Amino acid sequence: MTSSVTAPNRADGAAGGLHRRVLDNGLRVLLVPDPAAPVVGVAVHVDVGFRSEPEGRTGFAHLFEHLMFQGSESLEKLAHFRHVQSSGGVFNGSTHQDYTNYFEVLPSAALERALFLEADRLRAPRLTADNLRNQVDVVKEEIRLNVLNRPYGGFPWILLPPVLYDTYPNAHNGYGDFTDLEQADLDDAAAFFDAYYAPGNAVLTVVGDLDPDEAATLVEKHFGDIPARAVPTRPSFAEPPPDGVRRDDVTDAHAPLPAIALGHRLPDPDADLDAYLAHAVLASLLTDGEAARLTQRLVYGDALVTDVSASCGLMGAPLDARDPDTFTVTAVHPASVEPDRIVEAVDDELATLAAEGPDPEELRRVTARWASSLHREHDRLMSRMLALGAAELVQGRAELADELPGLIAAVEPSAVAAAAGSLRPDARAILTITPGGDR
Repeated sequence: MTSSVTAPNRADGAAGGLHRRVLDNGLRVLLVPDPAAPVVGVAVHVDVGFRSEPEGRTGFAHLFEHLMFQGSESLEKLAHFRHVQSSGGVFNGSTHQDYTNYFEVLPSAALERALFLEADRLRAPRLTADNLRNQVDVVKEEIRLNVLNRPYGGFPWILLPPVLYDTYPNAHNGYGDFTDLEQADLDDAAAFFDAYYAPGNAVLTVVGDLDPDEAATLVEKHFGDIPARAVPTRPSFAEPPPDGVRRDDVTDAHAPLPAIALGHRLPDPDADLDAYLAHAVLASLLTDGEAARLTQRLVYGDALVTDVSASCGLMGAPLDARDPDTFTVTAVHPASVEPDRIVEAVDDELATLAAEGPDPEELRRVTARWASSLHREHDRLMSRMLALGAAELVQGRAELADELPGLIAAVEPSAVAAAAGSLRPDARAILTITPGGDR
């Protein structure tokens, strides 16, 4: 039986509010009516990502994401694909530091089909030796394509964490080591499913042209009989910040130019969301747009780099992971430029911002542009659905996804100054990429 745990909440921008329910098996459900277009999106976010995979099985969370597309209790291999595409829909999945998601967007008349598909694989994916071996090969080829045979592959999200962090969950390669992937077996897959894919460890998000009560009935019909299982205790991945400068250099046979990445620890968004968001705004002030401070200085002024970027989060998006997470500055530069010159210029800009703060008009332009881009992004049903589901799972409040533009616009110059001052030169990681040689 489905029980409503809160009264429906009207989230900013939601045409019919945000309705929460929890099934008896523990599955958390978000129903968000939005009749702007005759489509509906269904997403399942599972509370397991790179940081939860066992030692000796690097890349297993991502490998398991692949296995979840290889058939289920009632459907043979590739049937999920055919059912979605024959309805005129699209689908995908992705693995992150702290969660894995599965999603599709279809015409609203196909809502029940989408719910059946997601429920069937959450109940019992088709785990076979052939599927496992096939998907190990697929993932290995993906790694070759995206990392091993690509310039700056894994830079910085794979290469920077082992410099900044010490513990296995935070430092290991979430894409996976070939040896670890090849040694994975069906017992590993079954244990991983049993441990993490319980209904109580997931959030189901349904957004689009729907009636909440009718959608709730369909959710109960398809997900309600999935047996409840024990939900894993979420571990803390906390570790002390670095007590000095940590350095490493990696040779990249495919890189045409050297590169550098600076990594700093971010504030815990659960403990101090305002400080975290100030760092996100700081990243935008530094490199978002041609008028950004580091772009102006490093690219157009001193001509030290050909490209520069700053971001909150190793996956390139803020609030995509729990604590600890990483503030990064990356740059590609000519071989004639010493990396320390770039570091000094970055530190100089940070020191100026820490002492003076941003100009209010400069800050207004940056936050307005970012808020506008968030509104534009969330006009796409798929983007908003994924943001709501991730915010519910990671931050415990789906509403945060809709509140984010307003929170960004409210960041004060003093908060940005404090964020710049917190990025201390004596507590960070510096990773350099050197072109050439065998990889």
